[in-house]
Amino acid sequence: MGGTYTLLIRLAEPTDIEVGALGCHRFAAGWYGYTGSALGAGGFSRIDRHAEVATGERDTRHWHIDYLLGYPDATLVGDVRTEADVECTVARALPSGPVAGFGASDCDCESHLTYAPDRETLVRAVESAHEQAR
Repeated sequence: MGGTYTLLIRLAEPTDIEVGALGCHRFAAGWYGYTGSALGAGGFSRIDRHAEVATGERDTRHWHIDYLLGYPDATLVGDVRTEADVECTVARALPSGPVAGFGASDCDCESHLTYAPDRETLVRAVESAHEQAR
């Protein structure tokens, strides 16, 4: 079974990261939420692939999130999941992200990346967005 997920990522230090075709962007230290979908045959196993990029087990940079997760000071700390196709609904319910177009190449959302200065603020916003989308 698959659906929609939001990854919870901590960035320890501010940094500039090259995000594929989106170019170089400044990322503040803090907490990021990336909303994606896992609707194919593998379902939520896509999150395992993201974890492999975050731990350095996989070097391939295919999606925008791979560039953030592949940065050494970024840590994937968890995720929130909903077993429904509500990716854009969740992304639009979150505060707009620091990088326009991030994770949104195949839709008309502003961004699928959101930012919060602390974990509690991010988790509260992400859980609320998923709850509203159900």
